[in-house]
Order: sequence, then structure tokens, then C-alpha cells
Amino acid sequence: MSTPPRRLDLTVQFALEAEDLPERALIRRWIRAAEPGAAALAVRFVDRDEGRALNASYRGKDYATNVLSFPYEIDPVLQGDLVLCWPVVQEEALAQGKPVEAHCAHLVVHGVLHLQGWEHEEDDEAEEMEQEERTILAELGYPDPYADEKE
Repeated sequence: MSTPPRRLDLTVQFALEAEDLPERALIRRWIRAAEPGAAALAVRFVDRDEGRALNASYRGKDYATNVLSFPYEIDPVLQGDLVLCWPVVQEEALAQGKPVEAHCAHLVVHGVLHLQGWEHEEDDEAEEMEQEERTILAELGYPDPYADEKE
């Protein structure tokens, strides 16, 4: 049996206007680091209203969250959507004293891992997922996103 192609079909949507949104090539690099296999993904950057509406509709939580993952298929090609609420991403980066780019990279990697089936409901799952994120982000040249939480 042959392996599926490593093609990444990527759609990036910017549903808001902001000066510091990441470039498509950077988003592609982050996704490739977390998913080197074949994938068909859409990444959508939204405002607070859309982020809140999606979180309420799909998770029953009436607030805008940083990233939502909508997986469709895992094998043979990873398929899914990621939605990032850009104002929340920016606010969290500022509050945590992190560059917005590094925080966004972390959230994209985190979201792609969710698309692959990773979870963090249980402590052991969370530790395993966080370690995978650390490894991927280090390979991309970003610092440990959880470093300040352990201190």
C-alpha cells in the first residue's frame, strides 16, 4: 500500500481587519511542523463576535475563546478547520508577556494536534499534549509556551 501524498491544501481566511495578522506562509510552516502528512485544512481568523457565536453554538460556552478545532477526518488525510479569535489571541499574548507571533504559533499547533485527536481533559493527556507542543514549538524556534505556568 502506498503512502498518501504529503500535500497540504490550506485555506486561510481573515474575517477581520488587523495589521498584525500572520502571513499565510508562516501559518503553513506552523501547520507543517505539527502535521507533516497529507492535510486539507482551513484556518479562519475572526473577531470577538464571531468567536463568541461559534463557541456558544458548538461548545455551549458564551464567550470568545482563543482557538476552536473542527476535525472532519484523520485518515488517510487530516481534514478540519481551525478558528482563531484574533482579539483574544492578542490579549492573551499581552497578558502573558509573549510575542503575538509565538502565541499564535502555539495556538495553531495546539489546534492541529486537536484535529489529530489529541486531548487534554485528563492530567496525563495534558502532560503528553503539552510536551508534544513544546517539542514542535522548539523545532520552530519558539520558547516553551508553558514555562511561566510552572514557576
